[in-house]
Amino acid sequence: MSCDWLFVDGSSLIFRAFYGVPKTVRSPDGRLVNAARGFLETLTRLAGTRQPRHIAVASDADWRPHLRVALIPGYKAQRVAEPIPPALIPQMPVIDALLAAIGIDALGVADYEAEDVISTWTAEATGTVEIVSGDRDLFALIEDPRVTVLYPEKGGWAIVDESEVTRRYGIPGRRYADFAMLRGDPSDGLPGLKGVGAVAAASMIRQYGGVSTLLEAHRLSETDHDYLTRATKVVPPVPDLPIELPEGRRNHYPADPAALNALMAEHGLQAASSRLVDALNEHLADP
Repeated sequence: MSCDWLFVDGSSLIFRAFYGVPKTVRSPDGRLVNAARGFLETLTRLAGTRQPRHIAVASDADWRPHLRVALIPGYKAQRVAEPIPPALIPQMPVIDALLAAIGIDALGVADYEAEDVISTWTAEATGTVEIVSGDRDLFALIEDPRVTVLYPEKGGWAIVDESEVTRRYGIPGRRYADFAMLRGDPSDGLPGLKGVGAVAAASMIRQYGGVSTLLEAHRLSETDHDYLTRATKVVPPVPDLPIELPEGRRNHYPADPAALNALMAEHGLQAASSRLVDALNEHLADP
């Protein structure tokens, strides 16, 4: 089975690779490259199993955008102390350089998160879309039968469609953003409505259909009404950034063999990089 587009939340998967791949993975001169290798290996598995016609990677140019913080000051506040592990920071430009040399389109947009880039690409793309991310915020983009999310779990990738959202949360499949606003999400610093947990949030969505209808019903306190009004501008991924859909494919990989050879030698990533190039050449589906 193949999809037309595979949009990868690079920031999410790079963090997972950093914590999941042993810190013994180092370059010939001793620099840590575990996240780089783990991310390349993840892309290789995805290219082989999903066989997308097009692939692109989005990143967090700003993991805590000021526009969101201005509306909800606690937004991702728990990450202020250490937004990026110090040992990961030097690996980020290495990953960027590897993607460029291999020829995988990658983009981050100033003042926005990877979810916003993916949301905009999804709105612009035609055909089927699979989004790869460990960020449940992207469940808000699920749209049967066109858009699904591949969510990492212990057993591998869970394919999350509208029925799976309903099974997990007891809400209509396209209402995850509303659910997060009402219930709150500690990982994002969203307080939610006081006293409203998952069960109550799901019940409210089933009764009112969503946050917009709930706001119109005027059954909220002034404080809750104000919070939800602000949350509607913070939680849903932005669908209309001024960016174009990338090409998402090449006739042959790598794009820059000389640059890739130099990067592989410098960082000791010959095997991981070569496997990804082979997977892209072999498994990237025909247009």
